[in-house]
Amino acid sequence: MAREQSASARRRRRGSAWHWKQTDAWYYTPPGSKRRVALRDERGRTIRGLNNKEAARLALARVRLQQGLKPNVEPETVVSSPTLVVAQVCSEYVTHCERAAAAGRMHPEHARSVRRVLNEFCRYCGAVPADQLKRPDVAQWVQSVPGWRSPVTKRNVITTIISAFRHAETEHDVRNPLKGLKKPPHRPRLHSLSPEDEKRIYAEVDRPFRDFLFAALHTGLRPFCELAKLRAEHVEVTPRGMLWRIHSSKTMKVRKIPVRPEVALLVRRLLKSAPVGSGRPLFRNPQGGVWKKPTAVTRFLKLKRQLGWDVDEVRKHYSCYSCRHTFAHRMLSGYWNGGVGCSIEVLAELLGDTPKTAFDHYGREWGRHYQDPLWAAIGEK
Repeated sequence: MAREQSASARRRRRGSAWHWKQTDAWYYTPPGSKRRVALRDERGRTIRGLNNKEAARLALARVRLQQGLKPNVEPETVVSSPTLVVAQVCSEYVTHCERAAAAGRMHPEHARSVRRVLNEFCRYCGAVPADQLKRPDVAQWVQSVPGWRSPVTKRNVITTIISAFRHAETEHDVRNPLKGLKKPPHRPRLHSLSPEDEKRIYAEVDRPFRDFLFAALHTGLRPFCELAKLRAEHVEVTPRGMLWRIHSSKTMKVRKIPVRPEVALLVRRLLKSAPVGSGRPLFRNPQGGVWKKPTAVTRFLKLKRQLGWDVDEVRKHYSCYSCRHTFAHRMLSGYWNGGVGCSIEVLAELLGDTPKTAFDHYGREWGRHYQDPLWAAIGEK
């Protein structure tokens, strides 16, 4: 009996709107097919949310009405949707990312990066039907852009395009022509500042930028989506020391981390001008606003030119993010702990990464807990 009811329920879904939990969207199944077609409101937006059943029913009624008005359509004939072109795939994914950024589920900068990449891709092949796009076409295009020399940049670009077609596959139940497209291998860019380089940087920058870089290097926080947004409400003082409650717009997770005494001393000074309830970030630019990535990057590039590092084979790669790498290097090498390095699991919690990500990025290169057993295995201590 249970099996019969289940089959009956499945049959009824073909004639009505149904909700798919995986995408949180409403669909209907055209007669005589096994396809799912997304239901859209009057503005063309996919209807989402389990509570929007009535809106999904109205959308299905509009679809049936439109199909009924079309001439020479038999009752059991499947109405085929128009062929998607690459520009439509890209446009829908850009809209999806912008909505996610507005809802706080995605960093706004990532959404802007998606827009830049996909606009460039549409100039190359926007009018091509999506099902006719080939993997070599994408690879050839990525290689042809002069500014994309870094394997990391190429990997990020290909990842964005793959994500757009996966989104189209979910929304329109179309074949993804880019399945199996290979990306360049992940190559972490590890650059650790020496204590001497750190001192030279502090001597060349003004106090707001020095405080910002100092805190980034001594906490390992992501400079712009974590550290720049820190406020007095996120600071907690305990008998053992100061804790920060960090919310990352990149991982959408919250973690609580302890900070070193010298950082706590700096924060106590900054709290005087940005107390609880002021709404001001603790680490501010010279104008009193939030540190933005373009501003900080421009200042760091200028700093490297002043120090002559722009022609140095190693130092020319330094950036604000090098502070995070330096923190990881010092934690793993025991820089602040008498030479006793921390474990990958501890580093991952402090950085807000998974242990696998922390190991892939830093463990193989700098982790003493990884390297010491290898030396011991060959008889060296």
